Amino acid sequence: MTKTILRALAGETLPVPPIWMMRQAGRYLPEYKATRAEAGDFLSLCYNPELAAEVTMQPIRRYGFDGAILFADILLLPQALGADLWFVTGEGPRLSTITTDAEFDRLGRGEMIHDTLNPIYETVRILKRSLPQETTLIGFAGAPWTVATYMIAGRGTKDQGPAHALKAENRPLFEKIIERLTEGTIDYLSKQVEAGAEVVKIFDSWAGSLSGEDFRRYALEPARIITQELKARHPGLPVIVFPRQAGEGYIGFHEATGADCVAVDDSVTPEWAAEHVQVSGCVQGNLASSHMVTGGQALIDETRRVVKAFSKGPHIFNLGHGITPDADPENVQLMIDTVREGA
Repeated sequence: MTKTILRALAGETLPVPPIWMMRQAGRYLPEYKATRAEAGDFLSLCYNPELAAEVTMQPIRRYGFDGAILFADILLLPQALGADLWFVTGEGPRLSTITTDAEFDRLGRGEMIHDTLNPIYETVRILKRSLPQETTLIGFAGAPWTVATYMIAGRGTKDQGPAHALKAENRPLFEKIIERLTEGTIDYLSKQVEAGAEVVKIFDSWAGSLSGEDFRRYALEPARIITQELKARHPGLPVIVFPRQAGEGYIGFHEATGADCVAVDDSVTPEWAAEHVQVSGCVQGNLASSHMVTGGQALIDETRRVVKAFSKGPHIFNLGHGITPDADPENVQLMIDTVREGA
């Protein structure tokens, strides 16, 4: 096995950690903006396999990252299940809401999702043919809780309040939504693997707003079900989970879910994560994405700190969250050079 990300995911401690970056194909890159303009709008870009593959490849060509993550969006799955989805410029996604049993009953399931999602699988197939031999192809989906928060509210919210309210007021409906999304996520990721994804990542961006038993039932348990079923269908498949802002909930997440790697955000220190999370397996993270904007010596110092903190175990270098549109492409190169300076 020569791909460094796969080696880290298999538990190997490498002298230089492999590196990729969440949202590495994005608006901070001029070439991305040009391709997105060619596509016409964001959803058209997601569903155009040639252009989606092109923007996935752009950061690989520019920076030589060790991993390429499929260009798509976590809300394509609810759209495939039958929700209406559109994007408002400058404001983000909008969805038709699921807050009643009648609305839920209009959702589809099973094989029907692939009719909508087939272009995504075609993007994966193009990437499998086109990526450099050493680059790992990463598929992904949103976690059920995070996707449910958008489906219930019809948009992103600061506190995920509408989803928490539905959970409190109509627990059976809320749990049906989680179950439907869990089932759909398994099928969606499985098709990505069949098309050529070598690793899958489950993004639970709002896991941190769950606590106690709710965290266990709606963040940890769906991640466990998805991971176990994918590994049953695709023996040897590595799975990365990202329960963002889980705090103490990061501890034991490897064992509880069967995931090969737990990605950590920058609300925890790398030293804490090395002591409490990396002891259980590969960790991904966790430089603050703000450094991609500000750069300078602070970027170099913090990058070195993250590398050093995780140097005694399997580690994939990444940001603690996605790179932001105001980032400077030169700072990304500085980060990569700093990570690899020991090579």
